[in-house]
Amino acid sequence: MQTIAIDTNISSKSERGSYRLHAIDLLRGLVMIIMALDHTRDFFHEGAFTGDPLNLQTTTPELFFTRWITHFCAPVFVFLSGTSAWLQGARKTKKELSLFLLKRGLWLIIVEVVLMTLVMSFDPGYSFIILAVIWAIGISMVFLGLIIWLPFPLILSIGLLIVFGHNLSAFWAPKADGFYSIIYQFLHRPGIIPISKDHLLGNFYPFTAWTGVMLLGYCFGKIYTGVRDTRKQTKIISIIGVALIVLFIVLRSTNVYGDPLLWSEQKSGLYTFFSFINTQKYPPSLLFICITLGPALLFLAYAGKVRNWLVDIISVYGKVPLSYYVLHFFIIHSVSALLYLQRGHSFAEGATGLPGMPFKFIAPGEGYSLGVVYLVWMAVVILMYPFCKWFGEYKRRHSKWWLSYL
Repeated sequence: MQTIAIDTNISSKSERGSYRLHAIDLLRGLVMIIMALDHTRDFFHEGAFTGDPLNLQTTTPELFFTRWITHFCAPVFVFLSGTSAWLQGARKTKKELSLFLLKRGLWLIIVEVVLMTLVMSFDPGYSFIILAVIWAIGISMVFLGLIIWLPFPLILSIGLLIVFGHNLSAFWAPKADGFYSIIYQFLHRPGIIPISKDHLLGNFYPFTAWTGVMLLGYCFGKIYTGVRDTRKQTKIISIIGVALIVLFIVLRSTNVYGDPLLWSEQKSGLYTFFSFINTQKYPPSLLFICITLGPALLFLAYAGKVRNWLVDIISVYGKVPLSYYVLHFFIIHSVSALLYLQRGHSFAEGATGLPGMPFKFIAPGEGYSLGVVYLVWMAVVILMYPFCKWFGEYKRRHSKWWLSYL
């Protein structure tokens, strides 16, 4: 399942000023809209819980693209979280920024465990606690709050070492269960961990690689504050974006390092291309990070120059990401639950759910075509616009401390 959105706007106060960068809001808003597509597919598509949209033996081009395009969301959100932290540092002392990141990171973890688990599962008993992208950003933010005291070159080196080297962790993966295995799952391998007889913990976002992405995003922020010339900024960001794409193509072609999912020739050229770009997200491989952040940085380099009504609309969503994420998930799951009951299922049946499945009021194999999924997705995004517009303006006009946590 794609659970990939979070409030990367960690500094509503600082970004309202000279450090509010139009391109960042636009990119963030765009990936939030795309993100809603995959969450809609999760709860409405007839094959969401019975098949893998990236399985080249069973998928269709339309279904593959619907899932694959949303891969951009998580790395962009995590990366921009780090960038926002750097921009925040332009208005805060190192101590103030460190404490803020620590508090905000812990707050996000609480939001994930308490609020998002309930919204995603509709299970007030919390029989299946979900650790997804908010958890990954939260714990990464905690580490960033500690690491920012280090010299900049060392922070950059740690980020590069994690992103380029974390795929080597497969060589020391534990072969059996035990305490070390649980630690390894939190660091590198997604899995379900029993925490009591009736409660499970779904660790879907091992955080090591995501922490590396956030550290690099933090260092990336220096381009905005250290390079004042806009054309030079654009050139530097473009070079980084192109370099990541070229690195992806070169490494992916070798099938040697960077992703555990090897590509191979398929039944057609299109499906061979799908195999080539289909990289591992859980946890994100080096090549997954390259092929998502590379194009995103190119977009970031040039999109800020475009201003029209459509850009303004998309940017509205980028200014209130956490609120958008929570509310849009609640709307999608609520409508899905109502349709579940309308199809003849009882409330008791929905509330009980299926063993080992975190989501209530869901019946695998039931649902609608991909066309209906797209219609519902567009309706949800449109429905969210008035709230996002109002709340974004409210945050812009007010300086209340608690707004930085929403």
